Amino acid sequence: MDSDLDELPESRLSTRFCGLVFQTPLVLLSGCVGFGEEYTRIQGFSNRDVGAVCLKGTTAAPRLGNAPHRVCETPGGMLNAIGLQNPGVDAVVDRILPGLDFEETRFIANVSGSTIDEYYEVTRRFDDSPIDAIEINISCPNVKEGGVAFGNDPAMSARVVEACRKATGKPLITKLSPNQTDIAANARGCIDAGSDAFSVINTLMGMAVDIESRRPVIGNNQGGLSGPAIKPVALLKVHQVYQVCREHGIPIIGQGGIASADDALEFLIAGASAVGIGTALFYDPLICRKINQGIEAYLLRHGYEKVADLVGSLRLNEGRPSQCGC
Repeated sequence: MDSDLDELPESRLSTRFCGLVFQTPLVLLSGCVGFGEEYTRIQGFSNRDVGAVCLKGTTAAPRLGNAPHRVCETPGGMLNAIGLQNPGVDAVVDRILPGLDFEETRFIANVSGSTIDEYYEVTRRFDDSPIDAIEINISCPNVKEGGVAFGNDPAMSARVVEACRKATGKPLITKLSPNQTDIAANARGCIDAGSDAFSVINTLMGMAVDIESRRPVIGNNQGGLSGPAIKPVALLKVHQVYQVCREHGIPIIGQGGIASADDALEFLIAGASAVGIGTALFYDPLICRKINQGIEAYLLRHGYEKVADLVGSLRLNEGRPSQCGC
């Protein structure tokens, strides 16, 4: 859809992502800001500090989510197993989207499903809405294949992307899981199937144990690990996926433990065109403005005219690293 955002003069921080103008390279990640309305209540927060907001994961029918506990703080991060609690796609499109201000920032839907048909139907429903782009969460388990996550099988990942591609003409962003053997090969298959962009990475799987009860703290037994603890893994995965994406001009939202301007700059240098902010929002809701200021200061200091000039500028050391990291 056309937006007044396209008419704004581009600043040093603004960037283009799948043809959309982002006012800044920062994206609020799915699951961290609900359906985009929570952070509007925080004094000092402005949607104009971010380039886009990813809405909470949405399925075809309403879901209550997992039993508690759903969130657990860990050293350097956070475990979560929310279970995709959401009111269903019809409620999101009919009741929630009309209340969002699409002139302030971009909004990206996040599509989840247990079958390929569900992915198709939810994507089709969002296609007939004002949403700017659609992110596909392929880390969901395929109930018809014994619970194997779509994102951990390159063939299944491609099938989901292919189905969603048929359902929409909007930009399609595939959220890649780090819990797989070869993330670059998976990215290549998703590009062939029609993905316009990637989010790299989703959470790593982890666990926390209550030693007194000898039970997992998370009601679902395991959850997704996010926060600074996963940043080195996320950076490497962005670098690996970028090697595939740069051949095709495919942009990446780099994410995983970003909590400062320096963190964001590392992801941009490694190949991300935009950077996702998630766990850091829980303890510093106004962190986006600080990160923007740090990025802009860096660009000025190093003589870059815009964020895009920095993307993929990583200069590798000589020699090829061993696969074991030794």
